[in-house]
Amino acid sequence: MAEQLLIEHNGNTVLQYDRNIRLPGHQRRFLDKMDEDMAEGIQLAGQSIEEPNPIQKAQFVAVQLMSALQQSEDGLIAATCAYLANRFPEMRKVVATEQGDNISLDLVFNEQGKQNTVAVNFQPNLH
Repeated sequence: MAEQLLIEHNGNTVLQYDRNIRLPGHQRRFLDKMDEDMAEGIQLAGQSIEEPNPIQKAQFVAVQLMSALQQSEDGLIAATCAYLANRFPEMRKVVATEQGDNISLDLVFNEQGKQNTVAVNFQPNLH
């Protein structure tokens, strides 16, 4: 497990989440509530997903994280980073690359020394 979850935007690290900091009970319960809420269905890339799998949940949360960064919503930034870092200990970074109005979002995992990437498609504007 990587000790840090890195959040990158256009090649720059904009946030680092330290996995070594233990979350208080109420914050862990909030992450459980996030899971429960997502289990009821999510909207991802314009598609309704009634029973999202863990990767779809990670993609959804990563999109929420990028939107929170755009809006400077510190509480949502903290919650989404905590969710990704705690639910996906093998995730190394979230990489957002902005090109005009399009943003590509990659979730980078490290499993047994090799890197796996899961792409997320969405089009908010991070300006």
